[in-house]
Amino acid sequence: MPNLLLEIRDLHTYFKTKEGTVKAVNGVSLQMEENSILGLVGESGSGKTMTALSVLQLVPYPGKVVQGSIKYHGREMLTMSQEEMRHIRGMEISLIFQDASNALNPVIAIGKQVEEILREHTNVGRREARYQAIDLLQRMGIPDADDMLKRFPFQLSGGMAQRVMLAIGVALKPKLLLADEPTSSLDVTLQAEILQRLRELRRENGTSILLITHDLGVIAQMADAVAVMYGGMIVEYADTRSLFAKPLHPYTWGLFQALPRMDTDERVLKPIRGIPARMLDPVDQCPFLERCPKALNRCRTQGRPPLIEVEPGHKLACYNPMVYD
Repeated sequence: MPNLLLEIRDLHTYFKTKEGTVKAVNGVSLQMEENSILGLVGESGSGKTMTALSVLQLVPYPGKVVQGSIKYHGREMLTMSQEEMRHIRGMEISLIFQDASNALNPVIAIGKQVEEILREHTNVGRREARYQAIDLLQRMGIPDADDMLKRFPFQLSGGMAQRVMLAIGVALKPKLLLADEPTSSLDVTLQAEILQRLRELRRENGTSILLITHDLGVIAQMADAVAVMYGGMIVEYADTRSLFAKPLHPYTWGLFQALPRMDTDERVLKPIRGIPARMLDPVDQCPFLERCPKALNRCRTQGRPPLIEVEPGHKLACYNPMVYD
């Protein structure tokens, strides 16, 4: 693929604990093309955030990438030096954290935090960095940006903090933006504004976006393709239109059944029964097995199903997928 930007193969990120090994990421494989938006969806605890942190080698202690490959523009990232990774972070790949209010340093003024990334990776002086910081905040829709530079994170609303975080993330016009729940805890108006900023970033700079979320509505608006994650692994991958029209994995199907809909008289939501997969020393079988309404004996005896292409561009990890007329 000549325009392949990011390629993850068989990624395993584990946390060693006294109780055992937490396999937060357990064999993830996915690809991203240049100038694309890939949605990574799944419920809390499925491994979405740890996948993004693994890309930038920011997995918190005692977590560690123990196996796999992460290639950016064909270059293996897991063998890069700390100096190489320091150049990649921010300059080539940026990360927007889920909780902007906690991600920002509470004792440093907003201006210093925005200016830091500009001065760290470019040769601009303090005055020019300040001008660029004001411009960044204004482009994120923040009024009175000059005054905002003097404020501290605790003085900002959730939506305003999220815009500051986005300004920091796009300051150097990265080729890849890892956006971890960028619209969580925001009202619909602020959510729409943040999503519009992301669209503009892609259109103006050609930035690819890995959009991590549990909100399928956001995915429908933004993503070109979707990877569905459960129990530390990708269980289904397809372009957005195909996935919404015909979800094949029982877990993906269950996610859609649990959504409220306007095109039916059915008023009772259908939640997925059971509890999320246990990631502490999981057995070698489909992580959705205990919750799956279509489980077979084969699912219990043949180990984890591999992620294979079942239709052009549609990949699935399931022994007994959904059937459509």
